[in-house]
Amino acid sequence: MTAGVGVGNRYLVTGGAGFIGSNFIRWILDRDDDARVTNLDALTYAGVLATVAELDEYPGHTFVKGDIRDAGLLKEVVPGHDVVVHFAAESHVDRSIAGPAPFLETNVVGTWNLLEAAYRAEVPRFVHISTDEVYGSIPTGFPAEDAVLNPTSPYASSKAGSDLLVHSYHATYGYNTVITRCTNNFGPYQFPEKVIPLFITNLLGGKSVPLYGKGEAERDWLFVEDHCAAIALIIERGRLGEIYNVGANAQLRNIDVTHAILEATGRDESYIEHVEDRLGHDMRYAVNSEKVRLLGWAPAHTFEERLMATVAWYRDNGDWWRPLKERT
Repeated sequence: MTAGVGVGNRYLVTGGAGFIGSNFIRWILDRDDDARVTNLDALTYAGVLATVAELDEYPGHTFVKGDIRDAGLLKEVVPGHDVVVHFAAESHVDRSIAGPAPFLETNVVGTWNLLEAAYRAEVPRFVHISTDEVYGSIPTGFPAEDAVLNPTSPYASSKAGSDLLVHSYHATYGYNTVITRCTNNFGPYQFPEKVIPLFITNLLGGKSVPLYGKGEAERDWLFVEDHCAAIALIIERGRLGEIYNVGANAQLRNIDVTHAILEATGRDESYIEHVEDRLGHDMRYAVNSEKVRLLGWAPAHTFEERLMATVAWYRDNGDWWRPLKERT
């Protein structure tokens, strides 16, 4: 255990009103009655008040509205925690292409502010949640954690920059950091601009789905609860200063994902609208996640099983997602 991130139960989770962050908070509080989670979220367009209201039903949850770009606020909020788990980020590739500035401000400067606050407050551990997109498009194979970074979008570049900042605090100051890089997540509470919830909610509403090009781009789909389990294990057993890829090895083309969603929602191919491909569209993402599997993790769910459950969740929770679609 001395090599690990530690087992303290006072968590500061940034971005906990968003998709993966909120699922991680639920995962922790459902399994540890003694856990105390401070949820710091700026409630930008992807931060959902309805999600915060549900989390507030847990006695261990405390919500703080705040922005990681606010260094003064971080000096007040960060001290007193055992671990920072940093999810907060601007994360939509299309938005980063249209306007990169918020991605640099939040993902790079915001991460630096948070690192500084945690390091100066002597928070014992800092876990930075990143993405496989920092490796760029991978024609073949599965890159390990030491692969060359080759980001191609402003979003991916901002995440690569934040990864390097986090690593620098370990290398320069000896700060106890860990970086995780996950593949594409899906599941409940995902903002309906991302492809799977966008397609599900469009089809549930009788609308077509906009498929980039011929749908040949390939992604590895990781169910969000499996990702949360990996993060929790890395907090418990991960080695300090390391990077851990987290992937399900469930590679699917976008056209195949679309067909699966059509089938799950009872729609046919007439609902597919082929649209002009994204600028600089990476054709394939993949990672080698052997390192985290050696800690004892493996995905507990198949894509097909969890896709059906995800469609059912969106079908049953229209009150959560309909207001979000109306404002996008």
